[in-house]
Amino acid sequence: MDVRQVVPRDAIPSVDDPSFRREYDGDPGDRVIVVETGDGARAYPLRYLNYHEIVNDRFDGRPVAITWCPLCGSAVVYERTADGRTLTFGVSGKLADDDLVMYDRETESEWKQSMGEAISGPLAGVELPVVPAVVVSYRRFADEHPDGEVLAPPGGESEAASDDDDDPAPVEYDDDPYREYFESDGFGLAAHRGEGSREWDREDLDPKAVVLGVEVGEDALGFPYDRVEAAGGVVHATVGGLDVAVFVTPDGIHAFEAADREFEPTDDPGRFRADGTTWDGATGESAEGDGLARVPARRLFAFAWRDDHGDAFYGD
Repeated sequence: MDVRQVVPRDAIPSVDDPSFRREYDGDPGDRVIVVETGDGARAYPLRYLNYHEIVNDRFDGRPVAITWCPLCGSAVVYERTADGRTLTFGVSGKLADDDLVMYDRETESEWKQSMGEAISGPLAGVELPVVPAVVVSYRRFADEHPDGEVLAPPGGESEAASDDDDDPAPVEYDDDPYREYFESDGFGLAAHRGEGSREWDREDLDPKAVVLGVEVGEDALGFPYDRVEAAGGVVHATVGGLDVAVFVTPDGIHAFEAADREFEPTDDPGRFRADGTTWDGATGESAEGDGLARVPARRLFAFAWRDDHGDAFYGD
């Protein structure tokens, strides 16, 4: 694992006291990380997280960390408890294999974001529990959760807003510091800086293909969006003894416990048939009112999943 300091600690500021609104100031098509709570749901726009990367939040008495690594396209929500204590995470300024390295302010242990595992410090080897979450458009979030809350613009200064590696600048959320990176063929920090790219030796899978990674115990399997889509929008697999159904819908990729059901695509994109009824692949809800349990998963680019788990891809 290649770990290196890229910017100073906290030059990209985490959001430690988040506030929320009913209305969003951005485009309805903007992507958001959505977490359902006991009282509703909250959305965390990637447009904001590009400049902050971590939100330390709490709902239903549960401390959580909403985390985003733009270079890895890695959106994962973790329960921020370990070793009997609640942790508060910040951005270390380091990268591990081009992935965000978080640190906790309580023990100063450092954590690889895509894995949720402490890679150094007193908590080395400890893993954070993954919280079910999904990345969809704000439009979809608002339609599904009319009473949902969206993160308010945190503001402040961030290294992500600056062209100078040592001088954070005021955040302007209408600017996208990663637009060119997402549109380019390269991947990793060098590609973001226009200095080339890491090597990739697979022609059947793009390094920045969106993957939904499911881990159960010691077993892990990544589901590339394109492969699920090509299979009609639904695939089934067993991961660590858990039967999983993965759906691609017009607005995202989702994993649920299959519960012995075999789903088939319908003529309606995003809807699937099983047990004599239809199911919404985005929510896991059936036309009869039944619901599937969403599987805790990690949304990230293929190269980042491969860094952590090798070629553990569905279809390989």
